[in-house]
Amino acid sequence: MTQQWNIEDAEALYGVKRWGAGYFSIGEHGNIQISPNHRKPDVYIDMNEVLAEMKAEGIEFPAVIRFHDILRSQVEIINETFRDTIETANYSGKYVGVYPIKVNQMREVVEEILDAGEAYNYGLEAGSKPELMAVLAYNENPEALTILNGYKDEDYLTLALLGRHIGRNMIVVVEKFSELEMLVRLSKKYKIDPMIGLRSKMMVRSTGKWSSSSGDRAKFGLSIAEIVNAMEYLKSHDMLHCAKLLHFHIGSQISDIRKVKEAVTEGARLYAKLVQMGVPLEYLDIGGGLGIDYDGSSTTTDSSRNYSTEEYVADIVYGVKQICDLEEVKHPNIVSESGRAITAHHSLVVTNVVGEVNPGATEFDFSAEEGEHVLVSNMRELVNGHDIHPQERYNDAAAYKQSAYEAFKLGILSIREMAKIDTIYWRVLTDIHHGLDSETRQIQELEELEDTLASQYLANMSIFQSAADTWAIGQLLPIVPLTRLHEKPEVRISIADITCDSDGKIGKYIEGNSISDNIPMHRLRKGESYPIGMFLTGAYQDVMGDMHNLFGRLTEVHIFSHDDEPGAFYIEEIVPGHSAEKVLETMQYNTDYMAKMVKKSIDKQIRKGALAPREGVRWSDFYESCLAGTTYLRDERK
Repeated sequence: MTQQWNIEDAEALYGVKRWGAGYFSIGEHGNIQISPNHRKPDVYIDMNEVLAEMKAEGIEFPAVIRFHDILRSQVEIINETFRDTIETANYSGKYVGVYPIKVNQMREVVEEILDAGEAYNYGLEAGSKPELMAVLAYNENPEALTILNGYKDEDYLTLALLGRHIGRNMIVVVEKFSELEMLVRLSKKYKIDPMIGLRSKMMVRSTGKWSSSSGDRAKFGLSIAEIVNAMEYLKSHDMLHCAKLLHFHIGSQISDIRKVKEAVTEGARLYAKLVQMGVPLEYLDIGGGLGIDYDGSSTTTDSSRNYSTEEYVADIVYGVKQICDLEEVKHPNIVSESGRAITAHHSLVVTNVVGEVNPGATEFDFSAEEGEHVLVSNMRELVNGHDIHPQERYNDAAAYKQSAYEAFKLGILSIREMAKIDTIYWRVLTDIHHGLDSETRQIQELEELEDTLASQYLANMSIFQSAADTWAIGQLLPIVPLTRLHEKPEVRISIADITCDSDGKIGKYIEGNSISDNIPMHRLRKGESYPIGMFLTGAYQDVMGDMHNLFGRLTEVHIFSHDDEPGAFYIEEIVPGHSAEKVLETMQYNTDYMAKMVKKSIDKQIRKGALAPREGVRWSDFYESCLAGTTYLRDERK
């Protein structure tokens, strides 16, 4: 570790503690460390030891690492925060939370959440028929709720009635009036009373990327007039007693606590008025929205939140209590559907850098030659033009390069001359950038040289598979080197993936207290792997990826902390990623036929004498081994 750099500097740059929520930090040896159990904050897992064990197990990059103790911690924290706040507030209702499995439907994740939440009667939420079939099988706790959202058909509603028939607390949240009519008809057919919830279209509009979830144009929910009509409809069918829950949701990742307060006030008021009408509601479902501080800024940006979990819970409990006390109605049981806050921190994508694209790194001899074009000699003079003002030197270099480009198109410059000009151009820009002082750095074009000269590190992953939201909606995810954090990073880089798509790159990075187009990292060392981590991917990223370029799902490594184990952890399970064969078959390819056709072509070359028989067998075996192998690149640096 040099005198110019220490762990505190690395923390200031990458902000690990700010977005790490107490789970992630930088250890004294310069490695990311994890404290996955909130009840044991002093027990740390060194990421370098995790990587070493993965290597010993033959696990190749990229991979998803799941820290199941973080999942359990998040379930415990939200349930205990509500429990303690309810007790302090003398609130007469209780908290009965549910996990919306759309956020991460992986079976191991759902099982861990249910196990951690059993003591709190923590339930599940489904928003589609397949999700309903999953929760019907897995949510066996008779005291826990199952909330059923989303648009529904007869099969969906019949499955919900099956749940009631086998003793599950399944609440069907009505999104449109026709669903209520269908549900009433089916309940009479099967002679099963449903538990009914009604989703209200809220007037409060949230902030951020999901603000359209509320308001008159919201996709889901009933207007106040429709809710009143629904109550009258249930009453006319002698089923008003089935109305159990009022639901609202103003959007995911709510960044501003004031919007939470406004929504709670509106929702609690509507609940109270319905109860005063004689509707026997028992639950108020505040939906999701509990945000994650992705960028560590604690602000109202789309990737942050300006509140703590404790403040969020207190504003809900005290807000509902105040309205209900004023309206003189009973306090409802509070339901929340916090998925992002439960799952985001528990998983990360780890991968390696497999190459670098640096436009200024190419070596080419640009020494003078007799008869060379004047543009080449003019550009060469700028190499030692340190006495020229940086702005003028930059302008000249840009002008010479543009003129050379036009001359090359017209056939005036040779390819060697163009190569010289290109090489000199990048040499000059690099020299200008290194020589900038505080005054010249303020000139916009010169300030932008930092971005222009930044390398691209090629990460062995697919953005479309492992971080779809960074491409689709500009979601910000923390990206940090997993080791060498005690060393000062020497280069600015951006990250591109290995897909054959120009959109396969990360465009924004957390740097200190700001968001940048690139980020400092360390120089690559020959023969040495450079592992990086993309954090907070447990919400949505795990399940939203596609197979663009036929890159499949990643191998998963499931880790539990344990004080008595070496390194305070053990790998509980390894779930293999998709092989090339699996991905191809998903796209309707017959890999047996493919192998047969390749072998047929090899045999043809053997018969022609172009291949020796043994060599042909080796090529055929190699093709089949590639079918069985990973869709990602092998790590050539390790």
